[in-house]
Amino acid sequence: MSRLRVNTGTRWEPIVGYSRAVRAGNHIFVSGTTATDDKGEVVGRGDMYAQAVQTLANIRRALEEAGSSMQEVSRLIDPDMLLEIEAVA
Repeated sequence: MSRLRVNTGTRWEPIVGYSRAVRAGNHIFVSGTTATDDKGEVVGRGDMYAQAVQTLANIRRALEEAGSSMQEVSRLIDPDMLLEIEAVA
C-alpha cells in the first residue's frame, strides 16, 4: 500500500516526529491540528473562535495536499444543525 506524508514545515514536526497527515490507500489520517500559521506561530491568542477557524483551515489544506476530494452538502438533516465534522482517530 502506498503512503503519502503531508508535512507543514513547522518546527514541531522534526522535534516530535509526526506528519500533519498521512494518506494510506483510500484513507487520510490527520494528526492533532492546532491554530498555527505557515511559520508555526499561534493564531488567535485568547480567541477560541479564531483558533477553531485556523485549525479547520489547516486541516483543509492537509486534506487538499493529500489529494482528498471536496464535497458539498446542501443541508444537514435538521435545519438547526450548522456544522458537522468527521474524524478518524
